[in-house]
Amino acid sequence: MNIAVIKEQFPGERRVALVPTAVASLVKEGHTVLIEQGAGAAAGFADADYEAAGGQLVDRDKAFAASCVLAVRLAGACGEYWAPDRARLSPATTLIGMADPLGCWQTSAEDAKTGATIFALELVPRITRAQSMDVLSSQANIAGYRAVLLGATALTKIVPMMTTAAGTIRPAKILILGAGVAGLQAIATAKRLGGQVLAYDVRPAVKEQVESLGAKFVELPLETASSETKGGYAKAMSEEFYQKQRELLGKVIAECDLVVTTALIPGKPAPILITHDMVSGMKPGSVIVDLAAERGGNCEATTPGETSVVEGVTILGPTNLPSEVATHTSQLYSRNVITFLQHLLSCGYPETDSDDEIYRETLVSRDGALVHSRVRERAGLPDLTKPEPTPAETPSSPQDSAAEGTSTS
Repeated sequence: MNIAVIKEQFPGERRVALVPTAVASLVKEGHTVLIEQGAGAAAGFADADYEAAGGQLVDRDKAFAASCVLAVRLAGACGEYWAPDRARLSPATTLIGMADPLGCWQTSAEDAKTGATIFALELVPRITRAQSMDVLSSQANIAGYRAVLLGATALTKIVPMMTTAAGTIRPAKILILGAGVAGLQAIATAKRLGGQVLAYDVRPAVKEQVESLGAKFVELPLETASSETKGGYAKAMSEEFYQKQRELLGKVIAECDLVVTTALIPGKPAPILITHDMVSGMKPGSVIVDLAAERGGNCEATTPGETSVVEGVTILGPTNLPSEVATHTSQLYSRNVITFLQHLLSCGYPETDSDDEIYRETLVSRDGALVHSRVRERAGLPDLTKPEPTPAETPSSPQDSAAEGTSTS
């Protein structure tokens, strides 16, 4: 195949879809790999590194002329900056990357009209054989680590306990809300820094994982039997549940120095876990790091992309932490992409279609139409009843426009 890596256009996005070592492995397998000039520079990978790995430097137009185009952010995940590239798409184009098709189905619908085939990596199913392709997990892992470091830096206290001739300093009390991939890494990082760590998750099944990392699991008297999906994600609960949850969590949060929130519901806005009143109840000098900021935030007072101070409490709303450590997150993302691409080829792509679960669940558009069931539902389109979609379909009224999962958190 002719495979191309394009330079990211989204503001602040420093990652690159393939690192030079991955390019070398593809070239060794007989593929031609085109690299848009400067694609890896922001992540610390020079054009010369790609050339040494066997890649060929090209401009953007030639990159999009390849049969398979790889990116970190494309389509809806690239926002308004994707529009110029849509004109470069054709029925011969296959796009692979994070596309946010559930949050921005309108963009996916417009892209589908070009006839391009789009695979959205956020939709990789969380099954055992797909773990090495799970971009959400690989990026969220780093985000959880980074969040604790940011919070520790913003604190007016140090994190570990210290006994000195001048007296003993008590360890900072750190609460992690949400024990998914990002949350578990945040717990581990906070423990390594010497903090007194607590964690809460609506899913009682994660208690063992939390305690295995040395944190105390916060148990609230709430009914949580139906809080988890078959895929292991948290489910959206009723407003009555969230109101009671906030009431109980407020007492715990008021005693903490640093709170890191990571809670996301697939296909839904981030749930509000910390209200303005709860922020008011925290001690001045406390810090909140809201990893759900890009999806609206878990804290009512969060301003996405900014740091604000509310009644003496510092609230950080980072929207793309993985990009801040682009060298390593690009390496992880690159491995996810290579594994996914190899899986597609093993399924017979591009010569044949496949009913493989990973193939099916990541395929957003093909032959001029949206084909993914959840994306079609968001677009108000009927379920497909025939193997081949009808290119003339037009999306109707929008459904819930919330995004799937976390970008990178």
